[in-house]
Amino acid sequence: MIPLLPAEQAHHDLLAKWRKAMDLVGPGPLGPHFQDAARAVSWLPATGAWADLGSGAGFPGIALAARHPDAQVTLVESRQRRASFLGQVVLRAALPALTVFHGRTESLPGGVWDGVVSRAYRPPLDYLADARRLLRPGGVALLMAAREAPPAVTGLEVFHVEHYALGDRPRQAVGYRKAAS
Repeated sequence: MIPLLPAEQAHHDLLAKWRKAMDLVGPGPLGPHFQDAARAVSWLPATGAWADLGSGAGFPGIALAARHPDAQVTLVESRQRRASFLGQVVLRAALPALTVFHGRTESLPGGVWDGVVSRAYRPPLDYLADARRLLRPGGVALLMAAREAPPAVTGLEVFHVEHYALGDRPRQAVGYRKAAS
């Protein structure tokens, strides 16, 4: 079990308080959400500008910002209530390189991001198509999924697969790199 960093603990405390009122996560313990996010991002070479697409309750973007202080992480959320919740987390987490963008992914500039992450934003191939548009050449996309063969995507190459488990559920974090041109 990976211990929570102070920013993640602030996130946990706010999520525990607001989860039901805002329908942020389903029933059950919060721990697996935090463990999944931490395990998925811990190995990443994360520096520069990163976007967490469809951030929702803040997974995995807040773990990314907490564990990689050299990354400037933008939590992208189109729903006002969730964006407001994320704004409160940003204030409490005290991570200066963590911000919230209230808007749709389509509004983000393309070709400028060093990395993108997401947990349950869209089906994998749709997410990876968005990632390909957003990433600069050489940029990294992280796909969190159950253990299955990583999907092949033109213009993105798998460079790392991190296998882990949440209890008895096998998981993986797949790193894709955008082609240089």
